[in-house]
Amino acid sequence: MQNDKIQIFDTTLRDGEQVPGCKLDTQQKLIIAERLDFLGVDIIEAGFPVSSPGDFTSVLEISKLVKNASVCGLTRAVKKDIEVAAEALKLAKKPRIHTGIGTSDSHIQYKFNASKDEVIKRAKEAVSHAKNFVDDVEFYAEDAGRTDNVFLAKVCEEVIKSGATVLNIPDTTGYCLPEEYGAKIKYLKENVEGIENVIISCHCHNDLGLATANSIAGAINGARQIECTINGIGERAGNTALEEVVMILKQHPYLNLQTDINTKLLYDTSIMVREKMGMPVQPNKAIVGANAFAHSSGIHQDGVIKNRETYEIINPADVGVNESAIVLTARSGRAALAYRAKKIGYELTKIQLDTAYKTFLQFADRQKEVIDEDIHQIMKQVNKISKIAIA
Repeated sequence: MQNDKIQIFDTTLRDGEQVPGCKLDTQQKLIIAERLDFLGVDIIEAGFPVSSPGDFTSVLEISKLVKNASVCGLTRAVKKDIEVAAEALKLAKKPRIHTGIGTSDSHIQYKFNASKDEVIKRAKEAVSHAKNFVDDVEFYAEDAGRTDNVFLAKVCEEVIKSGATVLNIPDTTGYCLPEEYGAKIKYLKENVEGIENVIISCHCHNDLGLATANSIAGAINGARQIECTINGIGERAGNTALEEVVMILKQHPYLNLQTDINTKLLYDTSIMVREKMGMPVQPNKAIVGANAFAHSSGIHQDGVIKNRETYEIINPADVGVNESAIVLTARSGRAALAYRAKKIGYELTKIQLDTAYKTFLQFADRQKEVIDEDIHQIMKQVNKISKIAIA
């Protein structure tokens, strides 16, 4: 079966930058946008042009810079928003306007104090107006995750008629379970007239830790675009992490879903974004965390040293990490000590290793991690007892 392409829509510069403390200036945005283009993302959501003069300038400058990806600007279902976005995108090789409106009962009642018919009318008008400026118009049904499927299908059908090319089905509050979100995408595929002519997009938030799972469930059920950010940065608990969905699809080829992302650039891109935004990544973050390929348990270390696949399902090189890390702690065994000692020049016999290991445990019980300098000290002590060969 031929692989289906999943378009990667990166919103690091828009949704990601909404995080308190992560504000970027135009030059920083340009550096990240250029890297995203090189990484192989299909669409870069460069900002919300009407929100500030700075955001307008950033979208305009990114539009000039980006060579391969589509450049997208976000709007509300407001004519001025759309017109300002169109102006900011006028120099983009492949411009996209991303417009939409809330569709859940909560949004309709409390945000808009409107009827469902009024929401549909505003949605259609927004898409039609955007279509006057660009061919590629993405419509978002905000809070689609909590929107009744029948009404959501009706909204989707109407905006398709108005010219939408992409339908964004956001789980805005991160509420859905994967089964629910996947079933929602499947329902739209089966019940919206004209759905075969547009791309369905997943935009999932991580409030319950399910953003990646929901996005994959959406793709399995027919979505062909995933909206995500580097390191999963975004509002509240964050967005779907680009590196996670890309590697899930890569490591599960039987899904017959693939992206154009150059995965070997993922780790360096993660570092760039965390440094520019001043937003650290927790060590246990999947794919790009400091501990993603680090092993400190003796049992795990022994297995990885013998064959990496015993405890690693991803080759670190595939995401741009040089090699797995064998971290020496009080939980480490002889195999790990021998491995690390050899790395820095000590070739130990079994008797020497047994002696060194006793001294090693004394170090390990006093500190969280035994580093290379400590190994040299251990070997000096052991050398008094048994001469150690330097490899």
